[in-house]
Amino acid sequence: QAQLQESGGDLVQAGGSLRLSCAASDRTFNRFNMGWFRQAPGKERVFVAAIIWTDSSTYYADAVKGRFTISRDNAFNTVYLEMNSLKPEDTAVYYCAASRIMSLVPEDYGHWGQGTQVTVSS
Repeated sequence: QAQLQESGGDLVQAGGSLRLSCAASDRTFNRFNMGWFRQAPGKERVFVAAIIWTDSSTYYADAVKGRFTISRDNAFNTVYLEMNSLKPEDTAVYYCAASRIMSLVPEDYGHWGQGTQVTVSS
């Protein structure tokens, strides 16, 4: 079964940048919609960004719009999340996920990675 694995999480200072990667074990998810979600301590998992496979259109949560960029490289079966101007409130475990339908809600994503920790210090 195809798998997703996040990497790139780290401890960074406020205002810094980080790029997360989500690598698929094979080409299975090339025609899936891909999303990034995050879960902060004591909070529920929320939508961050998504990219649609048909036309590569992108969607962002208001909290990250203008600071984060989602992209994908099907040749390497990888999805990226570039994060700039990081804030302490961005601290969370970040998950990538795949869905066959266009959606911004976690319940519609059937394939998930294990998550990677991002910590932003003040």
